[in-house]
Amino acid sequence: MTSETGTDTINAQPTIGHKIAAEVVGTFVLVFFGVGAALMSGGDYVATGLSFGISVLVMAAAVGRISGGHFNPAVTLGASLDGRLPWALAPLYMLSQVVGGVLAGSTLLFVMNGFPTFDVAETGLGQNSFGDLSANDFGTAQAFFLEALLTMLFIWVILAVTDKRNGVNSILAPLAIGLALAMIHFASMSATGTSVNPARSIGPALFAGADAISQLWLFILAPLVGAAVGGLTYRFIFGREPAAVTPVERVSGA
Repeated sequence: MTSETGTDTINAQPTIGHKIAAEVVGTFVLVFFGVGAALMSGGDYVATGLSFGISVLVMAAAVGRISGGHFNPAVTLGASLDGRLPWALAPLYMLSQVVGGVLAGSTLLFVMNGFPTFDVAETGLGQNSFGDLSANDFGTAQAFFLEALLTMLFIWVILAVTDKRNGVNSILAPLAIGLALAMIHFASMSATGTSVNPARSIGPALFAGADAISQLWLFILAPLVGAAVGGLTYRFIFGREPAAVTPVERVSGA
Protein backbone atom coordinates (compact mmCIF):
# COMPACT_ATOMS: atom_id res chain seq x y z
CA MET A 1 0.00 0.00 0.00
CA THR A 2 1.39 3.38 -0.97
CA SER A 3 1.50 6.33 1.34
CA GLU A 4 -1.14 8.10 -0.74
CA THR A 5 -3.48 5.12 -0.58
CA GLY A 6 -2.96 4.82 3.15
CA THR A 7 -3.83 8.48 3.63
CA ASP A 8 -6.96 8.11 1.54
CA THR A 9 -8.03 5.14 3.63
CA ILE A 10 -7.45 6.95 6.92
CA ASN A 11 -9.31 10.07 5.81
CA ALA A 12 -12.23 8.21 4.19
CA GLN A 13 -15.67 9.23 5.38
CA PRO A 14 -17.47 6.59 7.50
CA THR A 15 -19.76 4.34 5.50
CA ILE A 16 -23.27 3.38 6.54
CA GLY A 17 -21.83 0.07 7.72
CA HIS A 18 -19.34 1.92 9.92
CA LYS A 19 -22.14 4.01 11.42
CA ILE A 20 -24.29 0.96 12.12
CA ALA A 21 -21.38 -0.85 13.77
CA ALA A 22 -20.63 2.20 15.93
CA GLU A 23 -24.24 2.41 17.10
CA VAL A 24 -24.44 -1.31 17.87
CA VAL A 25 -21.19 -1.29 19.86
CA GLY A 26 -21.92 2.01 21.60
CA THR A 27 -25.39 0.90 22.70
CA PHE A 28 -24.04 -2.46 23.82
CA VAL A 29 -21.46 -0.75 26.03
CA LEU A 30 -24.04 1.67 27.46
CA VAL A 31 -26.50 -1.08 28.40
CA PHE A 32 -23.95 -3.67 29.48
CA PHE A 33 -22.00 -1.39 31.79
CA GLY A 34 -24.93 0.72 32.98
CA VAL A 35 -27.33 -2.11 33.74
CA GLY A 36 -24.42 -4.33 34.77
CA ALA A 37 -23.42 -1.79 37.41
CA ALA A 38 -26.98 -1.74 38.72
CA LEU A 39 -27.02 -5.52 39.01
CA MET A 40 -23.53 -5.92 40.46
CA SER A 41 -23.92 -3.09 42.97
CA GLY A 42 -27.40 -4.02 44.12
CA GLY A 43 -28.87 -0.87 42.61
CA ASP A 44 -26.43 1.59 44.17
CA TYR A 45 -27.41 5.09 43.00
CA VAL A 46 -23.97 6.54 42.55
CA ALA A 47 -22.42 3.48 40.92
CA THR A 48 -25.31 3.02 38.50
CA GLY A 49 -25.79 6.67 37.58
CA LEU A 50 -22.10 7.25 37.00
CA SER A 51 -21.74 4.02 35.02
CA PHE A 52 -24.42 5.10 32.57
CA GLY A 53 -22.94 8.58 32.31
CA ILE A 54 -19.35 7.41 31.92
CA SER A 55 -20.37 4.81 29.34
CA VAL A 56 -21.95 7.52 27.18
CA LEU A 57 -18.96 9.82 27.66
CA VAL A 58 -16.44 7.14 26.70
CA MET A 59 -18.29 5.80 23.68
CA ALA A 60 -19.29 9.23 22.37
CA ALA A 61 -15.64 10.22 22.51
CA ALA A 62 -14.60 6.94 20.90
CA VAL A 63 -17.07 6.60 18.02
CA GLY A 64 -18.91 9.92 17.94
CA ARG A 65 -16.88 10.94 14.91
CA ILE A 66 -18.20 7.86 13.09
CA SER A 67 -21.94 7.81 13.81
CA GLY A 68 -22.56 10.82 16.02
CA GLY A 69 -22.78 8.59 19.09
CA HIS A 70 -26.54 8.41 19.58
CA PHE A 71 -26.87 4.96 21.24
CA ASN A 72 -30.53 5.75 21.84
CA PRO A 73 -33.58 5.75 19.50
CA ALA A 74 -34.92 8.81 21.32
CA VAL A 75 -31.73 10.75 20.56
CA THR A 76 -31.95 9.70 16.92
CA LEU A 77 -35.55 10.89 16.72
CA GLY A 78 -34.77 14.22 18.35
CA ALA A 79 -31.74 14.77 16.11
CA SER A 80 -33.76 13.94 12.99
CA LEU A 81 -36.59 16.30 13.94
CA ASP A 82 -34.10 19.12 14.47
CA GLY A 83 -32.49 18.47 11.10
CA ARG A 84 -29.25 17.06 12.48
CA LEU A 85 -29.64 13.59 10.93
CA PRO A 86 -31.05 12.60 7.51
CA TRP A 87 -34.36 10.76 7.93
CA ALA A 88 -33.11 7.95 5.69
CA LEU A 89 -30.58 6.99 8.36
CA ALA A 90 -32.96 7.15 11.34
CA PRO A 91 -34.51 3.65 10.98
CA LEU A 92 -31.07 2.08 10.52
CA TYR A 93 -29.77 3.85 13.62
CA MET A 94 -32.77 2.81 15.72
CA LEU A 95 -32.57 -0.82 14.63
CA SER A 96 -28.83 -0.87 15.33
CA GLN A 97 -29.39 0.54 18.81
CA VAL A 98 -32.04 -2.05 19.64
CA VAL A 99 -29.72 -4.82 18.41
CA GLY A 100 -26.96 -3.47 20.65
CA GLY A 101 -29.32 -3.36 23.62
CA VAL A 102 -30.56 -6.91 23.05
CA LEU A 103 -27.00 -8.22 22.70
CA ALA A 104 -26.13 -6.52 25.98
CA GLY A 105 -29.19 -7.99 27.69
CA SER A 106 -28.36 -11.52 26.57
CA THR A 107 -24.73 -11.09 27.61
CA LEU A 108 -25.76 -9.80 31.04
CA LEU A 109 -28.05 -12.79 31.53
CA PHE A 110 -25.19 -15.17 30.73
CA VAL A 111 -22.79 -13.34 33.07
CA MET A 112 -25.26 -13.09 35.97
CA ASN A 113 -26.01 -16.80 35.72
CA GLY A 114 -22.44 -17.27 36.91
CA PHE A 115 -23.73 -16.47 40.42
CA PRO A 116 -25.26 -19.64 41.93
CA THR A 117 -27.92 -17.63 43.74
CA PHE A 118 -29.01 -15.60 40.72
CA ASP A 119 -32.55 -16.26 39.48
CA VAL A 120 -33.75 -13.88 36.78
CA ALA A 121 -37.37 -14.74 37.59
CA GLU A 122 -36.88 -13.42 41.12
CA THR A 123 -34.30 -10.65 40.84
CA GLY A 124 -34.93 -9.50 37.27
CA LEU A 125 -32.26 -8.19 34.93
CA GLY A 126 -32.19 -4.49 35.70
CA GLN A 127 -35.31 -3.85 33.64
CA ASN A 128 -37.33 -0.65 33.98
CA SER A 129 -40.68 -0.84 35.74
CA PHE A 130 -43.63 1.08 37.11
CA GLY A 131 -46.76 0.39 39.12
CA ASP A 132 -46.94 -2.80 41.15
CA LEU A 133 -43.81 -4.14 39.43
CA SER A 134 -41.67 -1.24 40.64
CA ALA A 135 -39.90 -1.10 43.98
CA ASN A 136 -41.99 1.84 45.18
CA ASP A 137 -45.25 1.18 43.31
CA PHE A 138 -44.71 4.31 41.22
CA GLY A 139 -47.82 5.48 39.36
CA THR A 140 -48.27 4.83 35.64
CA ALA A 141 -49.17 8.40 34.68
CA GLN A 142 -46.29 9.79 36.72
CA ALA A 143 -43.87 7.28 35.18
CA PHE A 144 -44.89 8.29 31.66
CA PHE A 145 -44.62 11.98 32.47
CA LEU A 146 -41.25 11.62 34.20
CA GLU A 147 -39.69 9.58 31.38
CA ALA A 148 -41.00 11.98 28.72
CA LEU A 149 -39.88 15.07 30.65
CA LEU A 150 -36.38 13.77 31.36
CA THR A 151 -35.93 12.67 27.75
CA MET A 152 -37.01 16.10 26.48
CA LEU A 153 -34.51 17.81 28.75
CA PHE A 154 -31.82 15.33 27.70
CA ILE A 155 -32.47 16.08 24.03
CA TRP A 156 -32.20 19.83 24.69
CA VAL A 157 -28.83 19.30 26.39
CA ILE A 158 -27.53 17.16 23.53
CA LEU A 159 -28.69 19.57 20.84
CA ALA A 160 -27.31 22.54 22.79
CA VAL A 161 -23.82 21.18 23.41
CA THR A 162 -23.51 20.07 19.77
CA ASP A 163 -24.86 23.37 18.44
CA LYS A 164 -22.31 25.12 16.20
CA ARG A 165 -22.93 28.38 18.07
CA ASN A 166 -21.93 26.78 21.37
CA GLY A 167 -18.30 26.32 20.43
CA VAL A 168 -17.64 23.47 22.88
CA ASN A 169 -14.88 21.12 21.83
CA SER A 170 -15.06 17.40 21.10
CA ILE A 171 -14.19 16.54 24.71
CA LEU A 172 -16.59 18.85 26.54
CA ALA A 173 -19.66 17.78 24.57
CA PRO A 174 -19.45 14.06 25.54
CA LEU A 175 -18.62 15.10 29.12
CA ALA A 176 -21.70 17.34 29.37
CA ILE A 177 -23.92 14.64 27.86
CA GLY A 178 -22.53 11.95 30.15
CA LEU A 179 -23.02 14.10 33.25
CA ALA A 180 -26.56 14.93 32.13
CA LEU A 181 -27.38 11.23 31.89
CA ALA A 182 -25.91 10.64 35.34
CA MET A 183 -28.06 13.49 36.73
CA ILE A 184 -31.13 11.97 35.12
CA HIS A 185 -30.46 8.65 36.81
CA PHE A 186 -29.95 10.26 40.20
CA ALA A 187 -33.35 11.93 39.86
CA SER A 188 -35.40 8.95 38.69
CA MET A 189 -33.88 5.59 39.56
CA SER A 190 -36.18 4.92 42.51
CA ALA A 191 -39.22 5.74 40.35
CA THR A 192 -38.76 3.79 37.11
CA GLY A 193 -35.18 2.56 37.17
CA THR A 194 -34.53 5.29 34.56
CA SER A 195 -34.90 4.61 30.87
CA VAL A 196 -34.97 7.72 28.63
CA ASN A 197 -33.77 5.18 26.06
CA PRO A 198 -35.99 2.51 24.47
CA ALA A 199 -32.97 0.36 23.52
CA ARG A 200 -31.80 0.33 27.16
CA SER A 201 -35.26 -0.84 28.23
CA ILE A 202 -35.84 -3.41 25.49
CA GLY A 203 -32.50 -5.20 25.94
CA PRO A 204 -32.89 -6.40 29.55
CA ALA A 205 -36.71 -6.72 29.49
CA LEU A 206 -36.71 -9.35 26.73
CA PHE A 207 -34.81 -11.68 29.07
CA ALA A 208 -36.54 -10.71 32.33
CA GLY A 209 -39.91 -12.34 31.69
CA ALA A 210 -43.43 -11.59 30.51
CA ASP A 211 -44.17 -8.97 33.18
CA ALA A 212 -41.18 -6.87 32.14
CA ILE A 213 -42.13 -7.18 28.47
CA SER A 214 -45.71 -6.12 29.24
CA GLN A 215 -44.43 -2.78 30.57
CA LEU A 216 -42.12 -2.01 27.66
CA TRP A 217 -44.76 0.11 25.91
CA LEU A 218 -44.22 2.94 28.40
CA PHE A 219 -40.43 2.89 28.13
CA ILE A 220 -40.64 2.96 24.35
CA LEU A 221 -43.42 5.49 23.93
CA ALA A 222 -42.62 8.00 26.70
CA PRO A 223 -38.97 8.60 25.67
CA LEU A 224 -40.00 8.95 22.03
CA VAL A 225 -42.69 11.47 22.95
CA GLY A 226 -40.20 13.44 25.03
CA ALA A 227 -37.64 13.29 22.24
CA ALA A 228 -40.19 14.49 19.68
CA VAL A 229 -41.08 17.49 21.84
CA GLY A 230 -37.40 18.25 22.45
CA GLY A 231 -36.42 17.92 18.81
CA LEU A 232 -39.32 20.01 17.55
CA THR A 233 -39.02 22.81 20.09
CA TYR A 234 -35.26 23.32 20.36
CA ARG A 235 -34.94 25.71 17.45
CA PHE A 236 -37.95 27.78 18.55
CA ILE A 237 -36.75 28.17 22.12
CA PHE A 238 -33.00 28.49 21.60
CA GLY A 239 -32.70 29.48 17.95
CA ARG A 240 -31.15 27.56 15.11
CA GLU A 241 -27.69 26.81 13.85
CA PRO A 242 -26.52 28.72 10.76
CA ALA A 243 -26.70 25.58 8.60
CA ALA A 244 -30.05 23.98 7.86
CA VAL A 245 -28.64 20.49 8.36
CA THR A 246 -25.77 19.75 10.71
CA PRO A 247 -23.49 16.79 9.89
CA VAL A 248 -24.49 13.71 11.83
CA GLU A 249 -20.99 13.44 13.28
CA ARG A 250 -21.68 16.42 15.51
CA VAL A 251 -24.62 14.94 17.36
CA SER A 252 -23.60 12.77 20.28
CA GLY A 253 -25.86 11.31 22.92
CA ALA A 254 -27.30 8.26 24.85
